[in-house]
Amino acid sequence: MPLISREKTNVLILVICQSLFTVAAITVMTLSGVVGYQMSPNPALATLPIALMMLGTVVSTLPASLFMAKVGRRVGFIGGALVGGIGGGLLSMAGIALDAFWLFCSGNLLLGLYQGFAMYYRFAAVDVASPAFRSRAISLVMVGGVVAAFLGPWNASELSNLIEVIPMGGPYLMLAIQSLIVIGLLSQLKVPASGEPQPGSYARPLHEIMKQPSVVLAVIAAAVGYAIMILVMSATPLAMIGLGFDMKQVAFIMQWHVLGMFLPSFITGSLITRFGTGSVLLSGCTLMVGSALFANSGHSLAHFLVALVLLGVGWNFLFVGGSALLSTTHTEAERGKVQGINDLIIFSFVAIGSLMSGQLVYWLGWESLNLAMLPFIFFVAVTTVWWGMIQRKLSYQG
Repeated sequence: MPLISREKTNVLILVICQSLFTVAAITVMTLSGVVGYQMSPNPALATLPIALMMLGTVVSTLPASLFMAKVGRRVGFIGGALVGGIGGGLLSMAGIALDAFWLFCSGNLLLGLYQGFAMYYRFAAVDVASPAFRSRAISLVMVGGVVAAFLGPWNASELSNLIEVIPMGGPYLMLAIQSLIVIGLLSQLKVPASGEPQPGSYARPLHEIMKQPSVVLAVIAAAVGYAIMILVMSATPLAMIGLGFDMKQVAFIMQWHVLGMFLPSFITGSLITRFGTGSVLLSGCTLMVGSALFANSGHSLAHFLVALVLLGVGWNFLFVGGSALLSTTHTEAERGKVQGINDLIIFSFVAIGSLMSGQLVYWLGWESLNLAMLPFIFFVAVTTVWWGMIQRKLSYQG
């Protein structure tokens, strides 16, 4: 009898791959705005590389889901890491070496393709896990970000001078190397037949699936929560450097922010099981409101620290809660199109948020940017309450 079951081995592979992918995402969030500020012809375009990474995710996420529905998770994940991870990392480094802003942006766009595939690691955890283990499997995969909380900011700051002749090029070379490691790990991923769509399975029309209240809430919670988090996260390095903080201090704040994003994943699945999805989503909204208010109370390192940690934990509750809820709303035959549309909507919002980030912090300033997020958070909270009322009505009727 093996020491570790195939189920747990698969989840472990996905956890490690999630860690290494998240290092790439954090590196872009921490460093690409700063590099963009130095290279771009207009300071307001500083976060354009980040926005293009999100655009790459938007245009690839639905095709990625449909592609994997045909060829399987493993082939899709490996292709995404090869083209997006290795290609994007090397092209970004080349852009810096040649002082070519648009080439650097193109590399970040390819890294978005990597993300378009890698964001399905959490759903792959559902495919390889037994029904009783699925919520926890999603949470465990998201825990992979805890390791990235240390490696991501370290990669962005400490490896900036790895290649003397290409300042800030080292972190992007490391992303290409890490993507190669990911490909090796994914070659060992075994998705059971039950986790892959079967020929001839019945699938409901997409409009019928998407009008379910649970799908509506799952998409809104994840999309709005992610967009707000990316917008504020992308603006943080620019705001901090504008206030006189250095890159090591920025990396410190980003490290704790990412810990806030992923450390709760150890318990988020258990919280959903014990208190329900609605309670977890409302808690996420409350934490995000606290983040916006705290960001307006001062400019010290401690103020940035608390605001960004609250932002990270709030995102975790909304994103994991939304992902877990979505996984209950479709069959295996419907998986490809439902998950694809879900992530297409999420990253469309995220791309808009990241593109607006540089503009908003430039024109509004740090405090007003955070306050502008409050109406959107309240919208998620109201939607969650609406969904809860429908669920209670259905339970009474049943």
